[in-house]
Amino acid sequence: MTQFTVFETDLGWAAIAWSDKGLVAVRIPQTGRERVLAALRRRLPDAEEAEPPPTVATVIADIRALLAGGRPDFAGAVLDLSAMSGFNAQVYAIARTIRPGETLTYGEVAERLGDKLLARDVGKALGENPWPIVVPCHRVTAAGGKLGGFSAPGGATTKLKLLTIEGAKPAAQPDLFGP
Repeated sequence: MTQFTVFETDLGWAAIAWSDKGLVAVRIPQTGRERVLAALRRRLPDAEEAEPPPTVATVIADIRALLAGGRPDFAGAVLDLSAMSGFNAQVYAIARTIRPGETLTYGEVAERLGDKLLARDVGKALGENPWPIVVPCHRVTAAGGKLGGFSAPGGATTKLKLLTIEGAKPAAQPDLFGP
């Protein structure tokens, strides 16, 4: 059985869903509770709203902390990988190693997988990421200092906002106020 809860953050309402195998989904903050709830229900129509168990409550606290400028470590968050392809699971494992304030390019993730030509496949996998923030797909940017895409609500603007909160900038991005 999949359960979920909706919670408020500094950036709006977010949601998290879990099963007995781990986290099933994270919905990044949106402007209203009903909006994030509707998005979650489209993806998980049979999920039931519930109080989060302690392990999920810890992830919620960490999401709130990150969005408030903290630097929590989501390494202990258990993910339900039962519906994932092996390739996507490998991409997500690499993304989870990127610390707040840091970025990798799609090509760098592909190189860590053993083939730089997999960069587009990496982008596709990250676009399917069901756990944004916990699996920090926003920390993976395009080559040449470009931001790259972001499939969550708000698109690249949301990605840039998350990177800014963390004190990171897309790879090779110049500092606006630097020399």
